[in-house]
Amino acid sequence: MSKRATPRDLADRRLVRALDDTADELVVGEAVALDVVPAGIVSRLAAALLDGVCLVVLFVMLLVGLARVWPSGVDPAWLAAAQIAVIVVVLVLVPAAVETVTRGKSVGRFALGTRVVRLDGGAVSFRHAFARALVGVLELWSTFGSLALLVALFGSRPRRLGDLLAGTVVQHERLARSTDPVVLLPPTLHGWARVADVGALPQRLENRLGAFFRNAATVQSSLRAATATALAAEVAQYAHPVPPVPAEDFLAGVVALRRARDRQAFASRAATIAGATAVAGARPPGFPR
Repeated sequence: MSKRATPRDLADRRLVRALDDTADELVVGEAVALDVVPAGIVSRLAAALLDGVCLVVLFVMLLVGLARVWPSGVDPAWLAAAQIAVIVVVLVLVPAAVETVTRGKSVGRFALGTRVVRLDGGAVSFRHAFARALVGVLELWSTFGSLALLVALFGSRPRRLGDLLAGTVVQHERLARSTDPVVLLPPTLHGWARVADVGALPQRLENRLGAFFRNAATVQSSLRAATATALAAEVAQYAHPVPPVPAEDFLAGVVALRRARDRQAFASRAATIAGATAVAGARPPGFPR
């Protein structure tokens, strides 16, 4: 019998995934990683079902209204053409128009807290929405969603065929608010902090340090120590000098120094902006009031 995973084991897996999995990052042409969290398959499936129910209700209402106003004695071919036009309007034009007007929203996505965006994080246009809706006729309605599910399962991110062709992704918007832990400089590293240089630390590695300290309190001590040792070995390539302290203390010192440097940079920038504002708003000498 397989051993059932405990909450602590699941937390360990989340830590490893947070440190090592980069498949969910969206990178634009300028090689900048965007903080976009793609929606999961379950949330997308629930939103699609809700949208499908709304469209079916709209389709039935339009057919009933068409039957009431359609004159008798007209060629049945015209009735068939009108029904096809209703199908096109409901399945293609209405979803595309709704996504365009609401900037990627729909009834189901509004309920699930998701939104369709471009790969660069921008709002979708009618071209993106129309391409998604047109392909959705095949992969959502003709195959009852099986084709879309199959394509989403084999991708690094759950994107259906319409997303791949339109260059879009569905992102989460209602994310749980998390408070970053306060990482203090260990007392044994106060002397080291005066001469240490951690400015060359890559941003991605600094993000992994933040993920480590956010999840460290919920994982097993053995995995925590092993992860800290592995991270310290990577950070040591960009920090000089490397203090002879435990790995987690070293990482805490690096994080504290980086945050102190960022605070100083923000304070210096604010002072520069305040000085420039004062100079720009000052009246030249002798200028009349």
